[in-house]
Amino acid sequence: MSSVEARLAELGVTLPEVAAPLAAYQPAVLSGGYVHTSGQLPMVEGKLRVTGKVGAEVTPEEAKDLARLCALNALAAVKSVAGDLDRVARVVKVVGFVASAPDFTGQPAVVNGASELLGEVFGDKGVHARSAVGVAVLPLDAPVEVEIQVELAD
Repeated sequence: MSSVEARLAELGVTLPEVAAPLAAYQPAVLSGGYVHTSGQLPMVEGKLRVTGKVGAEVTPEEAKDLARLCALNALAAVKSVAGDLDRVARVVKVVGFVASAPDFTGQPAVVNGASELLGEVFGDKGVHARSAVGVAVLPLDAPVEVEIQVELAD
C-alpha cells in the first residue's frame, strides 16, 4: 500500500474502483508530467449517491460531502494512469461544477469538500488553484462534478 493510500485509510476512506466513462472519453489521461482527470461524479459502485440541485433537493452540506466523494473518484482515476498516488508531486488545479438552484450562491463552500480532502491527503502538495462554477444541470442530474489536474514526480 502506498503512503497516500495509507493516509486515505487513516482518514477512514478507501480508494474506489475507477468509475466507468458515461460517454466517449477516458477517466484520466497522462500528458507529459501531468494527469488530467475527466469530470468525476459522486458515484458509488456505479450509481449516483444523490441527484438534484444544490439549494433545492440537496443541502449544501450534503453537496460538500459529494464533492469529497468526487475528489476520491478523481484520485482513483489518477492512480489508474500514474500507477501509484505516491508519484503525485502536487495537485495543480481543481474545477468543481455545482448544479445549483437559481438562488444558490454557495458553490465555493461546496467545492471545499474536494479541496479539503486533497489537503488532508497530500498536505502542502494538495494546495491548488481552483474554480467553483454554478451550472443549471450536470450529467445524470448529479449535484456536483469535480475534475483535477496533478503534476507527477519522476
